[in-house]
Amino acid sequence: MEKKFNRREKLKKVYVLLLGVLFLFGCASASYQRQQVRDDTGDRLTVGKVQKEIRVGMSSADVVQILGSPNVVTTDEERREVWVYDKVASEIVYSASGAGLKFLTSGASGAASTSQRTLTVVIKFDKDGKVRDFGYHASSF
Repeated sequence: MEKKFNRREKLKKVYVLLLGVLFLFGCASASYQRQQVRDDTGDRLTVGKVQKEIRVGMSSADVVQILGSPNVVTTDEERREVWVYDKVASEIVYSASGAGLKFLTSGASGAASTSQRTLTVVIKFDKDGKVRDFGYHASSF
C-alpha cells in the first residue's frame, strides 16, 4: 500500500512540474518571441556596415561585393552614376498570455508589438566609377 502511495505522490509531483513548464512557455513576452523569429543570420544592410566598409575611392565592384545590388541606379546632371539602396523591414509579434494553459482558461489575453525599420543609402560615383560621396538615413518606429 505504501508503494502505491509513493508512486501516486511522485506522479502528482511530475504533473505539477509539467503544468509549471506549460505555464512558463505560455508566458513568453512579445520581445522574446520577436528575438526567436528574427533572422539576423544573413548579410543584412546596416548603418554599421556602411560606416565600416564603404569608403571614398572604392570601385563600384567593391560596393556590390559589400552591399549587393542597389535598388535604384540613376545618373546626376553630369551623367555620373548614383546608386540607392532602400530597405524597409516590418515586424509584427503577438504574444498570448496563458497560451500553455488554454485548456484551463475560458479566454486568453495578449499583447502585440509592431515595429518598422528603414534604411536608405545613397552612393555617388565619379566619372571613373569610384565612390566620390555617400550618405545614409535610418529610422526605426
